[in-house]
Amino acid sequence: MRLAGGQVAVVTGAASGIGRAMARRFAAEGLKVVLADVEEAALRKAADELTADGADVLGHVVDVSDRDSVRRLADAAYATYGAVHVLCNNAGVGSGAEGRMWEHEPNDWEWAFAVNVWGVFHGVQAFVPRMIAGGEPGHVVNTSSGDGGIAPLPTASVYAVTKAAVVTMTESLYAHLKAEGADVGASVLFPGPHMLRTGLWESHRNRPERYAKERPRRSPYRSLDQWEAAMRAAGHEVAFTPVEEVAEHVVEGIRAGRFWLLPASEHSDRQIRARARSMLDRADPSYLESFILDRGTEGPRD
Repeated sequence: MRLAGGQVAVVTGAASGIGRAMARRFAAEGLKVVLADVEEAALRKAADELTADGADVLGHVVDVSDRDSVRRLADAAYATYGAVHVLCNNAGVGSGAEGRMWEHEPNDWEWAFAVNVWGVFHGVQAFVPRMIAGGEPGHVVNTSSGDGGIAPLPTASVYAVTKAAVVTMTESLYAHLKAEGADVGASVLFPGPHMLRTGLWESHRNRPERYAKERPRRSPYRSLDQWEAAMRAAGHEVAFTPVEEVAEHVVEGIRAGRFWLLPASEHSDRQIRARARSMLDRADPSYLESFILDRGTEGPRD
């Protein structure tokens, strides 16, 4: 798809991290940008910064777990700009789950699925029919993760399950768009190849009451800085990928019409080969065994 000035991009989770970087990158291409996020103050700040740089921006508060909220986002985007050409379903959260799967609180799963899976589906339903009806080229980018999208990190299993679902949803969306003969493409994004500095680690700050924890946590939430400090103290160096690099990868992928927005990484390639080999050999998932004795708190890894 050719990106050109005057087109319109909608990005959820746009107040920080990858979403804000994508919004900024689209604006640099001359696109009008709809920034959507659940955090009103952060959203206003991000929108004001882009506006000050000369971008044509609409900021809109949205809770992607709420179907009607996403519909209102679509209505606002079309009422303001008359069209949408790029949709990035990027909003995501960790789960806050602790311990083994059978010890998890159901609300941890409910919340993670509401945002990470239902949020993507709501975006598809609210925007894609209008994008197809508009008759112009378009593209949908759904954010997954190497954790789950490629192979699960069992210490973040809830998050991993949701991100695996995003991959399958996007594969199905791709097939449906092709069957429809639509001039709208689809891609699944695996941010990386290294760790990213995003607000995902503090996503519990936006956890709504309807998905509240049912019992006190056994350990406090850990920030990215705390995790990084612990890793370095243990002698492990941590590599980070700038979010701007992820945004550039997205723009390049949309232009090239690539489905798999998966940056080159020998680590990812090893995981893909190991998982595929296990399936083809009908063998146990031995590539997960290094995590079996790990009783760490569930948390995001990118």
